Amino acid sequence: MDWDAVAVAVAGCWRDEIIGELERYIAIPALSPAFDADWEEAGHIEAAVQQVSAWMAARPVAGMTVEVQRLPGCTPLIVAEVEPFGVQPAGGVGESTVVLYGHLDKQPEMTGWRDGLGPWTPVRDGDRLYGRGGADDGYAAFASIAAIEAVQACGGSHGRCLVLIEASEESGSPDLMAHLDVLGDRLGDVALLVCLDSGCATYDTVWLTTSLWGLVEATLPRSTHNPVTRTRSRCCVPSRSLIRRRSGLDGSNASPRLLRFGGAMGRRASRGAPSATAAHTPSTTARRCDPSPSRTR
Repeated sequence: MDWDAVAVAVAGCWRDEIIGELERYIAIPALSPAFDADWEEAGHIEAAVQQVSAWMAARPVAGMTVEVQRLPGCTPLIVAEVEPFGVQPAGGVGESTVVLYGHLDKQPEMTGWRDGLGPWTPVRDGDRLYGRGGADDGYAAFASIAAIEAVQACGGSHGRCLVLIEASEESGSPDLMAHLDVLGDRLGDVALLVCLDSGCATYDTVWLTTSLWGLVEATLPRSTHNPVTRTRSRCCVPSRSLIRRRSGLDGSNASPRLLRFGGAMGRRASRGAPSATAAHTPSTTARRCDPSPSRTR
């Protein structure tokens, strides 16, 4: 594969195609269901799904099909399946699957935007694009397809790829497990899972998050001291020893909701009432997915 050609192809795609699409996407207030109980009626998530899936389907990627998987009562899931390219599947890499994951739902507007900036107004300032959702996580679908397209166009090869773009991640992904259950064997033999939804410390290198502790969500019934631990990145994370005490792992009476990831993408281990955050109180209305899918192409 011609790596110089790949760099040119990807840079050109971002310059000529993706930045403009991200500006359109930023302007859509596609709040995650936890922050917009009327998300279906509002239609913003649907608008984002239509925009992103249409762009994906229009790209010149050999062997790709794009569909929107829908479950009653749940946010949609964009599924792009790309057949192996330039490899022999018998006994080789073509038999395995690379899953590329992202999401297109957004966090709330929040406050603190400087003059001239806002959540739903895309603004370019030098080489930066400001607005809600561009980096978290609107870029993921565009970056995934652009990478596959460049590999094919520049003499490379790849195994089977499955791009999954969900729309409930900012709410804790309550709809993702049902969608994965419906996909079932279509997930294939997942050899690599790439989640395009993390952070970086600098802009001059590629940063990879290789592991996560997972998610523990709990209601703490008693007052606590030092409930958080400061990290070097100036963030606050829950103290693991406190979580162990309060989660019932040492016999206390709290009832946490645990989310475990295992197997191809994971299975939800248990469910409970979500807790509120200091800045925003997500909707606690339980939503159940009907596992009878419909698909639109």
